[in-house]
Amino acid sequence: MWRESLGDVLRQERVGRGERLSDVAERAGLSAQYLSEIERGLKDPSSEMLHAIAGALELEVPDVARRAASVLEATLATPVMGACQFVCVSGVFTGRG
Repeated sequence: MWRESLGDVLRQERVGRGERLSDVAERAGLSAQYLSEIERGLKDPSSEMLHAIAGALELEVPDVARRAASVLEATLATPVMGACQFVCVSGVFTGRG
């Protein structure tokens, strides 16, 4: 979950600035493929890599971390439908659940 939230923040920042993945990756000193994997939540960057990416986006790591924590908090606050709720909402309530 943290990886996905962090990736969302980094991607939003990059896209919001109108920057290409390859340009940010080059400034951060990593491959575009690796940055793409971080943005998609597939890789968990080391603190050194996060510092390099944040710097390439002209951000501070604590700011990125706070924003990612806010995204994660919002994600966790969204209720998840349980099986019984799904059955009831779908109109196929069977009395079981």
